[in-house]
Amino acid sequence: MPFTAGSDRSANPFVAINCVGLSKELLESDLFGHERGAFTGAQQLKKGKIELVDSGTVFLDEVGDISPEIQAKLLRFLQEREFERVGGLKPIRVDVRIIAATNRNLEKAVSEGHFREDLYHRLQVVPIILPPLRERKEDIPSLIDFFLQRFSLETKKHFTEVSADAQGKLLAYDWPGNVRELANVMERAIVTGTEPRVTLHDLPDRIIADEPRINSDRFSYRGAMDATKREVVVRALAQTQGNRAAAAKFLGIRRSYLLKLMKALKIE
Repeated sequence: MPFTAGSDRSANPFVAINCVGLSKELLESDLFGHERGAFTGAQQLKKGKIELVDSGTVFLDEVGDISPEIQAKLLRFLQEREFERVGGLKPIRVDVRIIAATNRNLEKAVSEGHFREDLYHRLQVVPIILPPLRERKEDIPSLIDFFLQRFSLETKKHFTEVSADAQGKLLAYDWPGNVRELANVMERAIVTGTEPRVTLHDLPDRIIADEPRINSDRFSYRGAMDATKREVVVRALAQTQGNRAAAAKFLGIRRSYLLKLMKALKIE
């Protein structure tokens, strides 16, 4: 996860912890460490990741899945900036930035009693809401280029582009798995495909066969026309790597009209 050069922690340690992949006991030990003899198998002292990255950043992935016991200990740390290792009595103070992410609706989890309200508010200091990929399809061309370069390097292949029909299908698909699903699709295409171009035949059947779904409750002539215009403009921008003048020429319209369209269709 990149940090801007303006952050006073940008050069300091960074560690990510997947909160859903560990048991309560292992997660507590991973976060806060343990003393020798704290439990069976604890043959020596272990510092937790929060202690190890003092002055740095801890990223808690899927924080909505942590147990009530860990929630309580995490809340105390966020409030007091101190904690005890498992089996320890001495408070340890550190200066750590916490970044947390979840795919759960924490407001709903709070109302249902599954997540502490006080912890929710402590984590909500600077909220960043990331819309699903289907609601920001203008980002797909840039993500495709990123994954094309990344997986080409990793597989030591030389893919340089995605065919127009393949890119059209990638833009039309709704991506229920969001960016991770797009990354998996691109990785598969590069691993199994033939250089230098990702083609329609390199994509999974579910994407090739997918047809845009129409919400009959909200369907209208204007809505259908706007959706069509949006797809055409996004495809043109993808074809021209975001060059608006080239995209306007590609579409056979003036650049000023393209900019007007982009504003009306909320394409950034």
